[in-house]
Amino acid sequence: MQMNSNGCMTKEQLLARINQCSFAVNDITLYLDGHPEDENALSYFEEHLERRRELLKLYARNYGPLTIDTAQDDASRSFSWVLTPWPWELRKGGCC
Repeated sequence: MQMNSNGCMTKEQLLARINQCSFAVNDITLYLDGHPEDENALSYFEEHLERRRELLKLYARNYGPLTIDTAQDDASRSFSWVLTPWPWELRKGGCC
């Protein structure tokens, strides 16, 4: 795994981790809709939800917020964060 100059994951790697956690959270949410008493599934959900929050905060701190929930006060007032490339613009050669 490549690291940037700060010793953190690269932007693309961090975004991939966020996507993986988001998928796990969404998937287990669907399962919990039908199995709300499953303690193992609830633990899995809580673990991955917390990890997703941590990753979103790390991404926002290093590369700018992906969601309004992780926008810093100064960025959310000015919305200058929208001037950075969108996640789908990070891929070389386009998104498709």
